[in-house]
Formats: sequence, structure tokens, C-alpha cells
Amino acid sequence: MSLETPLHKVRGMGSAHSGVSHFWRQRVTAAALIPLSIWFGVSLLGLVGAHEAATLTFLSQPINAILTAAFVIILLYHMALGLQVVIDDYIHNDGQKLVLMLLMRGLTIAAGATSIFALLRIAGPL
Repeated sequence: MSLETPLHKVRGMGSAHSGVSHFWRQRVTAAALIPLSIWFGVSLLGLVGAHEAATLTFLSQPINAILTAAFVIILLYHMALGLQVVIDDYIHNDGQKLVLMLLMRGLTIAAGATSIFALLRIAGPL
């Protein structure tokens, strides 16, 4: 027995009226991370034992810089979506939930901005 109205069932909306968009965003980012993770892992294995100059040369190539940036951005977004679910599920105090959400999003944005800034510095002059 469901408490949802037939209209909510058709629209795919639950009691929070948010639908399944969070679910799908998490699945799409996970699917995008599969090939990016394989590329990143193979690239890192190719750089094992290389000098710093070889790594900087690798990251200064446009395709490698773009793929690395995409990997970092999608990874951080996927992480934020997952942490949001954990905070929503396990933190019951509204004040703590708000503080943790803001802290999580702030740290995610800071990590992303720092990573992209570093990639831009490596890939070319600002």
C-alpha cells in the first residue's frame, strides 16, 4: 500500500516532491566516471617512475588537461551527491544538517577550484 497519489506515481515524485533527479544524477556521474577512471588509472601507471617534468608535459597537453579536469569535476560532483545522501540519512538535527551541507559544498567547491586552477597553471600561462 502506497501513500502516493496516482498523479505522483505518474510524475515519479515521492513525498518530498523531488522526483528521482538526484538518483539519476548520481547514476549518470557514476557511468561517466567509469571511462574517465580507466583513462586516469592507465595514465598514472604510464607516469610511474617518471620525473616531474614528464608529468607536467603530460598535463600540459590539451586533451590530457581537459580529461583530467572533467575527471576532477565529475568526481567531486559525484562525491557531493553521495555525501548529501549520507548527511540526509544520518543527521537528524536540522541545524547540524545545514552546517554539514554548507561545509561539504564549500569544501567541494574549494577542492574543485584549486584543482582547476592548478591544471590551468600547468596547461598554460594565465
